[in-house]
Amino acid sequence: MQTTFSPEQLTDPAIQRSNEILRNCVHCGFCTATCPTYQVLGDELDSPRGRIYLIKDMLENDRDPDEKVVKHVDRCLSCLACMTTCPSGVHYMHLVDHAREYIEERYKRPLTDRVLRWVLAQILPYPTRFRLALLGAKIGRPFARLMPDARLRAMLDMAPKHIPPVSRNDDPQSFAPKAQKKMRVALMTGCAQKALNTDINDATIRLLTRLGCEVVVAEGAGCCGALTHHMGKTSQSHTSAAANIRAWTDEMDGDGLDAIVINTSGCGTTVKDYGHMFRNDPLAADAARVSGIAMDVSEVLMKLDLPAQAYQDMTIAYHAACSLQHGQQIKTYPKDLLKRAGYTVVEPADSHLCCGSAGTYNLMQPQISGQLKDRKVQTLMAKNPDIIAAGNIGCMMQIGSAAGVPVVHTVELLDWATGGPRPPALDRTHSDVPILR
Repeated sequence: MQTTFSPEQLTDPAIQRSNEILRNCVHCGFCTATCPTYQVLGDELDSPRGRIYLIKDMLENDRDPDEKVVKHVDRCLSCLACMTTCPSGVHYMHLVDHAREYIEERYKRPLTDRVLRWVLAQILPYPTRFRLALLGAKIGRPFARLMPDARLRAMLDMAPKHIPPVSRNDDPQSFAPKAQKKMRVALMTGCAQKALNTDINDATIRLLTRLGCEVVVAEGAGCCGALTHHMGKTSQSHTSAAANIRAWTDEMDGDGLDAIVINTSGCGTTVKDYGHMFRNDPLAADAARVSGIAMDVSEVLMKLDLPAQAYQDMTIAYHAACSLQHGQQIKTYPKDLLKRAGYTVVEPADSHLCCGSAGTYNLMQPQISGQLKDRKVQTLMAKNPDIIAAGNIGCMMQIGSAAGVPVVHTVELLDWATGGPRPPALDRTHSDVPILR
């Protein structure tokens, strides 16, 4: 694609990077075949190619975003299926991230939008605040139909029936290996996941220590910054990311780390991109070091040679999170591990398509998200599974709100198969009041 940025514009590193990406695009349209929003809406401007044209025109002309551009960029899930499909290697993720930051800086949204986005940015990345909000939403859910805004109804509906008590395993500490030590790893405990489902980190720690890892929860590490990063709130997202970079490099420079383990694939895609995010920052070198050893938990488990287990007589429908299969290009590891653990693994039709969760997307674009959720649940349930497995908390919440079978993290099933407890989600029929800290 030909571009016409001026030499002055190209002195801006963000414009320079977007120019590189735009020039790689050849207008082929392959991306439209795998774009979920194009599949649902059928509008060229809701495809990656259409959004690329809108973003190019906005950036080249250095003009303030208008309502049309904002609408179509906001409708993008950042599922990154287009990047998997693209034969020209267009790095759409960096382009749309730049567009979102540009929009955040130069477009004044309607008051209700500004308030909702501010509330999400001030609550979701902070586990205690989020826990309080979930409790409030749980109390208010019976009144959801009275809410005039579909986004407010979606926020109330998000509250799970079960809000877990705080797990002390998420506190900064070190867990000794239960077998001969093979690796020393830092576990990213995250933010929203700590409020929504503490079973995942607990199972991850048990499994990794059983397989010979010393597991460290680093002092000062927290939210990866993904939620605010994809809202264009760069200052806030970089503050969160910088805290992680400092916390993990302290461990790397201390007793050393072989990997930073991430069990929420949406976070993993962002942490692996820290090197790019901080490329012009004093933390650039440390950010690159962190990105260099960041791994999804499935990548680490493949290195640890998970022992084969007996046949489990249980069918697992595996949902491939977009951030894992497209963002990190990890497609087979979770399935290989589940099969090695003795499970029968099946995949739904159109497994490349997003479930509609996508960070805050299911809250900000509930109609489109709901259509994608219904499609995903139908294809999963068509496989008649006993359990649905996924590697991302957002997908688990989205699919679990409509599926007729339990939805659990892949790590919980691997932990169970190798000597850990039965995943609590398989037996959960009650609702606990959360413990606040």
